[in-house]
Amino acid sequence: MSIADAPAPRPVGTSDPTTSTGSTSATTPSPAQVSPVSWIYLAVCAILVSLNLRTLYSSLSAILTEVTAATGLSGGAVTVLTTVPVTLLGLFAPLAPVLARRIGAWQVLFTAMLLLTAGLLIRALPPFGSVPLATLLTGTVISGLAIALSNVVLPSIVKQDFRNHIGLMSGLYTTCVAGSAAFGAALTFPALESSGSWNIALGLWALPALAVAGLLVPVVLRHRSRAHLATSTTGPSPLTSAIAWQITLMMVFQSMMSFPIFAWLAPILRDRGMDGTAAGLVVALNVLLQMPGSLLAPILAARLRSQSVLNASMALLTGVGWVLCIIGPLDGVWVWASLLGLGQGSLTALALTMISLRSHSTHMALRVSGMMQGLGYGLGSSGTLLVGQILTASGNVTPVAVLFSATAVGAVVFGWLAGRPRLIQE
Repeated sequence: MSIADAPAPRPVGTSDPTTSTGSTSATTPSPAQVSPVSWIYLAVCAILVSLNLRTLYSSLSAILTEVTAATGLSGGAVTVLTTVPVTLLGLFAPLAPVLARRIGAWQVLFTAMLLLTAGLLIRALPPFGSVPLATLLTGTVISGLAIALSNVVLPSIVKQDFRNHIGLMSGLYTTCVAGSAAFGAALTFPALESSGSWNIALGLWALPALAVAGLLVPVVLRHRSRAHLATSTTGPSPLTSAIAWQITLMMVFQSMMSFPIFAWLAPILRDRGMDGTAAGLVVALNVLLQMPGSLLAPILAARLRSQSVLNASMALLTGVGWVLCIIGPLDGVWVWASLLGLGQGSLTALALTMISLRSHSTHMALRVSGMMQGLGYGLGSSGTLLVGQILTASGNVTPVAVLFSATAVGAVVFGWLAGRPRLIQE
């Protein structure tokens, strides 16, 4: 155990301990102090923000064929547009704690929704001149920045304003993140058919982001006087904490199994003999079943003193689901995809929930969130690239099954370690 870590004095996840060996004098204020706006209104705002955090990815994928045909994008440009958004999550994540210390977590979330609105609108503009990638890439980068900031500050907001409801709020917002991907995938093509324009179909997703920004205005105004309250303390960096590294590595391995689902599950199934429609429905079922796992796993985790068994079990279920989808009997693929969905949805939500359960204060939760998501998404995005390289080099899916088996082992090990009842000592 690192010198910066300490055993949790009691079951964690429902409220903050009032004392902790070596902690700073600053503690997380009570909900009454930090929630001058009704906590229910704050919860609705956080949930609605979450419903905007994956439409960037799934909306373009849903009409990529039409966008490519209309703009003449090259294969390289398509690769950039489909891989850059995930990389941006890791690249921009470290900015969130810096901004939150300066202006406050809710203020960062409000700014992120404005940036997301602008980015989605720019992405939907007609191409400039002979460079069709320019507006698409510019809008994608701005939107990626917004999503990265939101990803990092949401766990700290849960710790700050919902510390008596950590399991419930973690489950709700992670479920809505998964739901946003489903909405983008399901509604963008009908919007294209109705409007006859890919620009309108993509640009429509800016409207809910703008609406949420409007809902956040009273929250930001009421939180002005305490903008720096949750992030004003100083203390050891999470980089010195074994627990913070265990959470981060749990996030890396789960990300390596998560993102390839959208990019490679359908192509792998088609290579195995499924038609395109059936393969797409399998992916849709997988995404749908990620939602109950995302909702229920954090609620259960918050009631347990140790989450080690739960974390390891969901990591194992995810790995088994992937391997069976790749090399298991094709007749059972609907079952295998269901196992993968339940496991992956739970594992992603648990990794994010560990931020709140292992942190004593909102300040540390924010710093751990930046570290974990910066490295987790940055390194975890390599899973999609590795699968593509393996398939290109070998033309065989068996090595991909081996890759996910090894990745699942890593997720089991670090999920077990991260789930032990310890707090990052401050």
